[in-house]
Amino acid sequence: MRGLRKYLTPFAPDQSGAVSVLYELGGIIVICDAGGCTGNICGFDEPRWHTCRSAVFSAGLRDMDAILGRDDKLVAELVDAGQKLDASFAAIVGTPVPSVIGTDYRALRRMAEKKLSYPILTVDTTGMELYDIGAEKAYLELFRRFAKEQLSVEPRRVGVLGVNPLDMSDLKAAEKIQKILPGAVCYGMGSTLEDVVTASAAEKNIVAAPDGLKAAKYLNEKFGTPYEVCDPLAASLLPERDYTGKRILVIDQQVRANTLRDLLLERGAASVICATWFLHLTELAQPGDVRLKEEDDFEELVMQGDFDLLIGDSTLWRIVPDYTGETISVPQFPVSGDLGGDGK
Repeated sequence: MRGLRKYLTPFAPDQSGAVSVLYELGGIIVICDAGGCTGNICGFDEPRWHTCRSAVFSAGLRDMDAILGRDDKLVAELVDAGQKLDASFAAIVGTPVPSVIGTDYRALRRMAEKKLSYPILTVDTTGMELYDIGAEKAYLELFRRFAKEQLSVEPRRVGVLGVNPLDMSDLKAAEKIQKILPGAVCYGMGSTLEDVVTASAAEKNIVAAPDGLKAAKYLNEKFGTPYEVCDPLAASLLPERDYTGKRILVIDQQVRANTLRDLLLERGAASVICATWFLHLTELAQPGDVRLKEEDDFEELVMQGDFDLLIGDSTLWRIVPDYTGETISVPQFPVSGDLGGDGK
């Protein structure tokens, strides 16, 4: 049945993805809502909220503020917060409220920048898309606003896009990537705004999740920075076992799933199909790959697919109790709220 969920909770929305990208960059993040969306972000969708401080605020819009489009009130509150906090920029992140009333983000940004001494970033999320759409918008807006200058390339510096808790499901993902790639700068975790400003100094960029691809293309067009699409941590997720001749289904964000597919085929798998609940980019897909929307879609895929092995978040196994093949659990935070690796 369309929209019916018996096992899966609602996935994180686009404003949560935008905040995830901006969280560690030292800015004031204002969620343009009445309070509920901010509560969901800080209480459920942002696991760093309990371990890492960030200036995330609700605009506190009331009924008449929203109906009348009281942008002046929002700007006044943002100015007040800017005077009390040491911030390098401010970001205004959209929710269903400004989406419904048609908020003019460009006008809002101009109003705020006239009264503040630092840049204002606006991300026009609507609360009606999934987290990776918001992360995609935030990445692209960040580099458009702050990566202005062509700098000399620094040998071994590698920019990594798509590294945030929602994509990587591991709070130590940036540290692990930096061990594999000592010159890595992971935009979204363990990085600063200065890293974004100097993005053109990267020797190359790696796209570790689909929401980073548009930004990688932008940096390639603007600065000529080459990029490759792969998940540096995927190999660490596969246990040592015999995959020879197996028919396998991998369910994860598209780049991680694709990287796992390549590894499994190298290890002798007969076939690998990738499925995802999130962004499904045609240029990254192979024949047979699936974008999942309903629990029924997943059940039908598994029960009719004749798979020997399923790889994905263990929450999904409850949807297919009659499946008798093997499974490997790879936690996916936006599906189950489970953090893998050392981030549990």
